Amino acid sequence: MALLKVSSIETLYFDRIYALLGVSLEVQEGQIFAVLGPNGAGKTTLLKTIAGLLKDQPKKGVVEFAGHRIERRSPEKIANLGIVYVPEDRGLFRELTVAENLELGLWGRHDNGVKQDLEFVFGMFPILKERAKQQAETLSGGEQQMLALGRAMLRRPRLLMLDEPSLGLAPQVARAMFDALLTISRRKTTILLVEQNARLALKVSHHGAILEAGRIVFQGTPKELEENEDVREVYLGLGTAETTTPKGWRLYRKRRRW
Repeated sequence: MALLKVSSIETLYFDRIYALLGVSLEVQEGQIFAVLGPNGAGKTTLLKTIAGLLKDQPKKGVVEFAGHRIERRSPEKIANLGIVYVPEDRGLFRELTVAENLELGLWGRHDNGVKQDLEFVFGMFPILKERAKQQAETLSGGEQQMLALGRAMLRRPRLLMLDEPSLGLAPQVARAMFDALLTISRRKTTILLVEQNARLALKVSHHGAILEAGRIVFQGTPKELEENEDVREVYLGLGTAETTTPKGWRLYRKRRRW
């Protein structure tokens, strides 16, 4: 069953510059869906459009969540439906401590699952418990990403939207972050992941799409994406015999077929 359905949306900046052109995708419940693409492709715009963070957008098209249309609703109403967006800059209150940032994730919650959810977050990221009294701005990049993800999970999201979670992280830390996404997915949390590290994203995702110049140009399973010649060359850095010399030097860029 599709938890999120995006149908032919068009998002504009300044009412004249198209950032998204007829984008359509479906994210099944419990799935990790990866959106890959170069800088400026419209990946962040897609997440912000779904989250209602761009006023009066999308101009055209439909966004459905759990069977209800949500396009052009306020960010507060969309968030209350269970959609949690973690931006590229992580959205932390840097002058507050780790514990205070996590408390903000619990704002408005009065259920009996608070203790259990905190234990889950600290189980994934034990360093957050150790750094509880430390200001967020003094954490490393990896620790800040852990805090942002941990705070998001305290909202008990039905759909977790992540914008470039591996950005600026050391390879080992990035892998640990993606291991955490698998742990979160096993709790039946649906994840929409925007990422430039195609290799990492395809290792954890159930489905993926390539977004270029505001359009979805290819969709499929990780296996289908990895076997696609254009994806292999452009996003996985795996050239073919036609485009490289015996020593591995690239002779020219093959024209893509999408």
